[in-house]
Amino acid sequence: MKTTNPDRLVAELRLAQYAALLLVLTAGVYIGLSLAQEQQPRIELDIALSTGFILLAAIATTWVPERALTVLAVAWAAHAILDLAHIAELLSTIRPSWYPTTCAIQNIVLAGFCYLPIWRR
Repeated sequence: MKTTNPDRLVAELRLAQYAALLLVLTAGVYIGLSLAQEQQPRIELDIALSTGFILLAAIATTWVPERALTVLAVAWAAHAILDLAHIAELLSTIRPSWYPTTCAIQNIVLAGFCYLPIWRR
């Protein structure tokens, strides 16, 4: 069901913009942590994946709120999976060691915030 309530659309647009901005910042932290630990294996993959999240977030800001929030919710969940891959050492080891765990929790919460307005439609 499509909503035509302007206040709701503006609120969803703002939420999508904030979620995209936070995704850029979170991905940027991983780029910085990877570059600071350049001796770690597979940092190129971390940098490539983080760059992909940054590009996705930038593009999502041009979409209608419903689509942007849905894609951003999936992106946040995917980022949480990557955090779990860091914990399992399938990707490079991130230091400080507590960061991937707290980041995964944050990512799941933000995925929920992004998907809540879509689910409530």
